Amino acid sequence: MVRPANISYYNSAPIQLFIKFITYYCLFMPDQSAEIYFVIVIGAVLALLLVGFIVSILFLYQRRQHRQEQELEMVKDRYEREALRSQLEIQENTFKMIGQELHDNIGQMLSVVKLSLAVLPLPKDHDAYEPVQSSRQVLNKAMMDLADLTKSLHTDRIAQIGLAESIQFELDSLRRTGLLKNVEFSITGLEDKMNEQTSIFLFRIFQENINNILKHAKATQVEVSLAYTDDNKFIMKIADNGIGFDVAEKKNSASSAAGVGLKSIFNRAKLIGADLDMQSEPGHGTTVTIQLSLLQNQS
Repeated sequence: MVRPANISYYNSAPIQLFIKFITYYCLFMPDQSAEIYFVIVIGAVLALLLVGFIVSILFLYQRRQHRQEQELEMVKDRYEREALRSQLEIQENTFKMIGQELHDNIGQMLSVVKLSLAVLPLPKDHDAYEPVQSSRQVLNKAMMDLADLTKSLHTDRIAQIGLAESIQFELDSLRRTGLLKNVEFSITGLEDKMNEQTSIFLFRIFQENINNILKHAKATQVEVSLAYTDDNKFIMKIADNGIGFDVAEKKNSASSAAGVGLKSIFNRAKLIGADLDMQSEPGHGTTVTIQLSLLQNQS
């Protein structure tokens, strides 16, 4: 049984025009001319189809190539993130191990020395009394500094007491050193519990900024503020009145020594999905702003 032809196909305008064209030349032109024009028309149609086919193939190829480039870029970015995450995790474990060793070994040795000095049977009129007392004071200061250092290195403590209290502790230690004339700290909003890794990374970013200020900024004042907004965002701002620097030049510096701390700050921010903005110029101090969503970083 022969199936009926597709009427809608033959009723389409381009097909009807093509049929009328062929019919006209077959009926009203000489046989030889009709055959020539028929061949020309068929050749033109085939050429158009071939061009369309080639264009379609090129389009599909470019589209596929673009998709592959995007996938490769995603794989590369994922690999770099994982490599950086592993590197920072190793670094944190090293900090933790060093802090534990300082506490268990050096701390205990200093405690033994302190106890030995305390039980020395020296009367106040003895010539060695004043030097021993001075040594005890220096020893007490060294033990306090060592305790502060081990607390800063120990990542578990940061997760336990929270980011705000850890930063407050660091700034209190900084005030006691007298290296800066004015150290200010403020908190806006209610502190929201973050996951452990985010808290540690933010604390290390804070530490690295303070370290850069002490090393390079020649600042006399530092202002640190934490803000927990109503739209579930966290904002940390660190500002100093130091000499400032060219951010782009420092980031793009070819020197391996230059900008290592700066790169570490940006890498840590990238890993936790934070937006980091660093504004600085020579002679006008530096302001670092870190912002991230609390919804994606809750514990």
